[in-house]
Amino acid sequence: MEDLLQIGVITSTHGIKGEVKVFPTTDDNNRFKQLKECFIEWKGEMIPVKAVGCRFFKNMVILKFEDIDQINDVEKYKQCKLFVDREHAVKLEKDEYFVVDLIGMEVLKEEGSTFGILSEVIPTGANDVYVVKDENGKEWLLPAIKECILNVDMEERKITVHLMKGMEA
Repeated sequence: MEDLLQIGVITSTHGIKGEVKVFPTTDDNNRFKQLKECFIEWKGEMIPVKAVGCRFFKNMVILKFEDIDQINDVEKYKQCKLFVDREHAVKLEKDEYFVVDLIGMEVLKEEGSTFGILSEVIPTGANDVYVVKDENGKEWLLPAIKECILNVDMEERKITVHLMKGMEA
């Protein structure tokens, strides 16, 4: 499992006092209200920063980092990813998972045969869609709903699915 979890992408600066606009890549934007320690991925390095201010504007989060007080200090971080470590990640509810932990899991049909490998999770608003790549390289789109995703075993790294009508391989 990854030690760092992506929570957003810095899209641009905001104002002249070192604030940045962040496009969230997390389900819960309220997680930014409690954000303290995080990391900016810059030129292959993880730069630790402390968030000291947060507000929201439309679908964006505006963050202020400690000791970064001028636009010139944050200009270089445009288009950089923002991460937290697992210790500072939001607590998951039952049947919730971090996408990074699901990628690469083996996907089994309900009778036990291998269906493929989970290669991507697409958020759609209503429910996520799991992209499963079979042994022939064909991609299958499975809705992440109870009727389709029967079991997720994080320890065994296996997902059991029911292929709904019209989805048979």
